[in-house]
Amino acid sequence: MKRVTGVGGIFFKAKDAPALHAWYKQHLGIDVQTWGGTAFSWSDSEGKPVGGTTIWSIGSHESDTFAPSSAPFMINYRVDDLHGLVKLLKEEGCNVLEKIDESEYGKFAWVIDPEGNKVELWQPPLGQ
Repeated sequence: MKRVTGVGGIFFKAKDAPALHAWYKQHLGIDVQTWGGTAFSWSDSEGKPVGGTTIWSIGSHESDTFAPSSAPFMINYRVDDLHGLVKLLKEEGCNVLEKIDESEYGKFAWVIDPEGNKVELWQPPLGQ
């Protein structure tokens, strides 16, 4: 079974999220949307869309989204079989959080790495 197939998103906290959004928009040209991030569409070497996105987002440092981790960031990794990988990680003794979310955005689960960082695992909906 494949485990991680790519990066689905990068999320980090900021002391002043609106100011940081503006900085990234002005200086790096990232089209930060009102929800605090952007979705980078994947393309091939010729610039043609290939059916995938990577989310980039900045949130408030006061958010508890990354709990129980105290890290100011979280990486989201794409996977093909979320339930299978979660089962395997538990068998291997990894600290897998019990909650699994399933929505129109796909399936999500979380594992804590040995340094205490929360890692998000995401199985996108079919076709993404």
